[in-house]
Amino acid sequence: MIRAILTEVGIFLIPFILYAGYLLITRAALTHRSSWPLRTVAWLLIAALALVIISLLLLVHYSGAPPGATYVPAHIEDGRLVPGAEK
Repeated sequence: MIRAILTEVGIFLIPFILYAGYLLITRAALTHRSSWPLRTVAWLLIAALALVIISLLLLVHYSGAPPGATYVPAHIEDGRLVPGAEK
């Protein structure tokens, strides 16, 4: 679960990291307030939220078992735990 959360946080931070990289390349003051105007931060926030939403939609669409698959829960066979599987 923590991996999924950290992945989404990382995806959210991509636009901000790219903008910080742009500021470094152009030798602008990275930590100066004038380098981060409210309008730019708002656009970065919108882009970050769009990336997170797109990544979640792609995750839902392309992960999991195929439609019609039958789930077999974990069970014990011959004294060993056999993990669950999709069949």
